[in-house]
Amino acid sequence: MQAIDSIISELKKKRKEPNIKLIRQAFDFAQTAHEGQKRKSGEDYFMHPVEVAQILAQHNMDEESIVAGLLHDVVEDTKIPLKEIDQKFGSDVAEIVDGLTKLSGISFQSKDERKSESFRKMLLAMSKDIRVIIIKLVDRLHNMRTLEHMKESSQQLIAQETIDIYAPLAHRLGISWIKTELENLSFKFLHPEAFEKLQSNINASEQQQKSYVDKVMEIIREKMKKEDVKCDVMGRHKHLYSIYRKMELQNLDFEQIADL
Repeated sequence: MQAIDSIISELKKKRKEPNIKLIRQAFDFAQTAHEGQKRKSGEDYFMHPVEVAQILAQHNMDEESIVAGLLHDVVEDTKIPLKEIDQKFGSDVAEIVDGLTKLSGISFQSKDERKSESFRKMLLAMSKDIRVIIIKLVDRLHNMRTLEHMKESSQQLIAQETIDIYAPLAHRLGISWIKTELENLSFKFLHPEAFEKLQSNINASEQQQKSYVDKVMEIIREKMKKEDVKCDVMGRHKHLYSIYRKMELQNLDFEQIADL
């Protein structure tokens, strides 16, 4: 399936009458704008905004957000002016792209928690439309997923910025799936040996954990059924970075973590 078809397929699952024409127009426009540009991996740069748009579509964002996801680097990385985005795709999309362009112009590297908090507040204050922040988080998420193609020093800087700024920002907005993945990916690049060891320990105990969770879930389902309470029962594992943080803060070994 072609990338555009995949985005449209996701959009149709979530929305009754999506503006397919607008999505296709943005796709073609961005593809032409980024023609000839490459990422560090060697793949066409255009695949990055496509992946961002795909993630946004999967998580039920509106057409303007998906269009802005496709176009989010056009003004910054090509000669196309914001005015042209406004004329072709409307003022809402243009304002989101403008907000993303401005956010891309600032960077932050500091482990000072007070400065990190101030920076997060500044990002929120700069964004008149919350969709700017959401798309920025998804943009960072895809960049983190492909961070292995950067040199090691850049990996460290980007991962540290992600865990200091963007993961807490996702947490503040209640977007737990982005927060969790950003933390785990940052952990992977900041502490690779600890990450591999912890991943190995988790894998080794996976079947035991699954059996335990399944058993508890079944007990709860039976209790709910007996009380005529309709509900969904789900179990989850504590994510890697959360386990690592607990081990570090409480000076525990993996075997001492009781709430995996």
